[in-house]
Amino acid sequence: MKKLFPVIFLLLLVACNKQKSSEEESKTESTPLIYNSYVDVYTHDTNAFTEGLLFHEGKLFESTGASGLPQTRSLFGEVDLKTGNIDIKVELDREKYFGEGITFLNGRVYQLTYKSRIGFVYDDKTYQKIQEFTIPSKEGWGLTTDGHFLIMSDGTGKLTYLDPTSLKVSKRLSVTENGYVKQNLNELEYVAGYIYANVWMTNEIVKIDAKDGKVVGRIDLTPYATDAINTFPEAMEMNGIAYHPDRKSFFITGKLWPKIYEIKIAM
Repeated sequence: MKKLFPVIFLLLLVACNKQKSSEEESKTESTPLIYNSYVDVYTHDTNAFTEGLLFHEGKLFESTGASGLPQTRSLFGEVDLKTGNIDIKVELDREKYFGEGITFLNGRVYQLTYKSRIGFVYDDKTYQKIQEFTIPSKEGWGLTTDGHFLIMSDGTGKLTYLDPTSLKVSKRLSVTENGYVKQNLNELEYVAGYIYANVWMTNEIVKIDAKDGKVVGRIDLTPYATDAINTFPEAMEMNGIAYHPDRKSFFITGKLWPKIYEIKIAM
């Protein structure tokens, strides 16, 4: 479902991908800017306050939170890329919980909540709740998996690895960029030894080496955020990274965005 973009958007996209700001060029040490290219665009629900995005068995799943906006809900389900509608699998009581990131692993779905410090585990076929667990941080944000552990963010510069069976902390990984702690890590996606993370309140995704926590590159997605806001002025910050292993492309979106963008990221 290809769509034509305004010329000004494409020019902005090329400019942002091929040039660094004068501030960046003045730094003696800077994080490499990773090239990305536009592939396609799809419809996204403008009521969806996105907290997680991922592919599972070829299907795109999204988790959302119930913010202070009345139209938002804490739920997760399968996204119809033609309409943007979410086929809801689980919905939480918005008066009790603010839904955050989700991930699938070993026949289960794991879901975080924001400040209640309660996480949920569901069967990945029936979506019936199996258990609850205590989130080992003050807040739960993003969630992904490397196939062995759950990896969660909490808005700080640390990523927490959880054993998927005991749901106890296995280790914590400090994330640094040029020797400094990288704060505000949000939605996560693990791909081939690297963790891609949205940086809260920015249009940036950082690529983190899972071995040592060092940021090895960053992706500036300002053109997509600009296009989303120009299309729907109520759109908020970027949040949502899903990797499609067969297409080898990333699907990105944001809170209340009208679109999901499919892009290629140089890996």
